[in-house]
Amino acid sequence: MNAAAEIGVIGGSGLYALLEDAEEFELSTPYGPPSDPITVAEVGGRRVAFLPRHGRDHRYPPHRIPYRANLWALRSLGVRQVLAPCAVGGLRPELGPGTFVVPDQLIDRTSGRVQTFYDEGAVHVSFADPYCPNGRAALLEAGRDVDPVDGGTMVVVEGPRFSTRAESKWFTSIGGTVVNMTGHPEAVLARELALCYTTIALVTDLDAGVEGDHGVTQEEVFRVFGENTARLRGVLLEAVTKLPAVRDCPCATALEGIKLPFDLP
Repeated sequence: MNAAAEIGVIGGSGLYALLEDAEEFELSTPYGPPSDPITVAEVGGRRVAFLPRHGRDHRYPPHRIPYRANLWALRSLGVRQVLAPCAVGGLRPELGPGTFVVPDQLIDRTSGRVQTFYDEGAVHVSFADPYCPNGRAALLEAGRDVDPVDGGTMVVVEGPRFSTRAESKWFTSIGGTVVNMTGHPEAVLARELALCYTTIALVTDLDAGVEGDHGVTQEEVFRVFGENTARLRGVLLEAVTKLPAVRDCPCATALEGIKLPFDLP
C-alpha cells in the first residue's frame, strides 16, 4: 500500500467521495487524528489524497474541525499542493446559488480557533496573498465550463450560526464577496507548512442581508451543494492535472530564513 501523495483535496459539505479505487489510510499527528481516514488514489498520473473536512458523517462543526491535524497529516503523506472546495454565501446580488468563485483574498472574522503551529519562537509567515497563484490559475482553467468568478474576498466567520442581516451588510461594505465558516485557519495553517493552498467556493445562497427578507437555512445550503457536486468534482479532478509538477510560487519558499521550533514532516 502506497500512502504517498503530492496533491491534497480537503472536501467540504456534501463532497465526501471524490476519488475512485482509492486506498484508505488512518494517520496520527502531534495534534490528534485528522477529521477522517485519508483516501489516496491516482488522478491523471498524479497521486491525490482526499480528506473530508467535516468527517464523512459531518460530525465536526466548523469551529471544531481539527484543522492542524488535517494539514499536518496531508503534509506527512508528501502533499505540497492543496485544493480546498467549500460552500459559501454570496454577499453580492449577482452571486446567486450555483455560482463558482476562486477568491484571491480573505478576511478572518473567527474567534477562539487555534490558528498556528508555532507556539514558541518567532515564526511570522507572510500571508498578504493567502491563496497560491498557480493553484488559482489551475482552478480557473479547469473551471471554464462553470465560468468561475476570478477573484474576490472570502469573509470567514466563526459559526456555526449564520450571519445577521446587519453583519451581512457590514461584510459587503468592507469588501467581502462571499462568506464562509471553514476557510480560516485552514489557509494560514497551510502557509505555515509551506503548502500551496487554493480554494474554489460554491455559492449556495445569498447571505441574509443581501437581498429582500430572505434568511439562510441549512437545508438550502445542503440542497444547492448537492445539486452542484458533480460539476465541482469535475473541476477538481481537471485542476489536479493542471497543477504544476514543480512549484515555483511564493508558497514553496514561505519558511525560508525562518528558524522553526521543530522539524516538519
